[in-house]
Amino acid sequence: MPVLPVPPRPGTLRRLDAAGRSGVLARLGAVRRSGVLARLGAVLLASAALLCGAPAAAADEPGWTVEPASGRAGAARPYFYLAGTPGSVLEDRLALANTSDRERTVTLRGADADNTADGALAVRPARESTDAGSWISFGGSATVRIPPRTRAVVPFTVTVPPGSSPGDHPAAVVATGDGREAGVRVHLRVDGPTVAALTVEDVAVRGEGATTVVAYTLVNRGNVALAPELAIRADGTLGEVPGRAARALPVELLPGRRVELTEPWPGAPVLDRVSLTVTVTAPGAVPATATATAWFVPWDIAALTGGGLLLLGATAAAALFLVRRTRGGPADPPPPEPAAAAPGRSPHHELTGASR
Repeated sequence: MPVLPVPPRPGTLRRLDAAGRSGVLARLGAVRRSGVLARLGAVLLASAALLCGAPAAAADEPGWTVEPASGRAGAARPYFYLAGTPGSVLEDRLALANTSDRERTVTLRGADADNTADGALAVRPARESTDAGSWISFGGSATVRIPPRTRAVVPFTVTVPPGSSPGDHPAAVVATGDGREAGVRVHLRVDGPTVAALTVEDVAVRGEGATTVVAYTLVNRGNVALAPELAIRADGTLGEVPGRAARALPVELLPGRRVELTEPWPGAPVLDRVSLTVTVTAPGAVPATATATAWFVPWDIAALTGGGLLLLGATAAAALFLVRRTRGGPADPPPPEPAAAAPGRSPHHELTGASR
């Protein structure tokens, strides 16, 4: 899906590149060494011509530009804005400028605007443009040949089908020529009730330390484009944890679209259990919230501590074993001494079962 580029403005001066500056300086050095003032003047004139944008073949020369034609007051417009009822036909004009010295051929088409997965604005291919992009028509002027150094104004229409749903229908006019594409936004609103609504989902914490981010998904549940703002609150078990103050996101969330975003969290703790609350707001919409719980454990320190404890335990067990082997086992008890005979009587032996 091609991303909508910013159309270049006609008449922009080309800056002298590094190679050009090096060549000019080298020639100036040669002139100084030779001491010929006439050659110095010629080189200075050539340098001035380059800096002032004298005609030259450049690899990055776009060749043509596209933008909305100026209104009645002559003010430049960054995009088209059209509004109407279902069944109406809306009209506007596109300006193409050939900034080169040869004829250019540019092909025009309408396309649906869309959000990429990370929130950027893009246009859908022609075969996938089934909404407002397919309502745009250039009639017989879809292919335009522009003579050198000429500006062409091309009219087009937007036919809103009967029964079209109210709200925003984002689209774009796409110009293609000489291997490049440029698009101009078309903000189209169909009359009727509008609803601004969004949700935030799938909140999770990724990374650690300075690279910690809060990942989340935004979904536009309404029928108008939204400019959301995000705030993060963090509640730690072991103490206060900084969150993120409310800020505008660099995203225009189109109706019905879903984007996956991340928010840097430089204040993430090193050791704690944190409850996160992500709140997203947009003009006209009810604030949306989602929560998540994250554990922060310095696993490198924990691994070193656990390894140290295991090593200490193994050392203590080995020392105890060596001490026991050095001292030997417990001594056997001495045999009992025979009882002394009574005085005046000789000892005799008693036989079991013998008669007396």
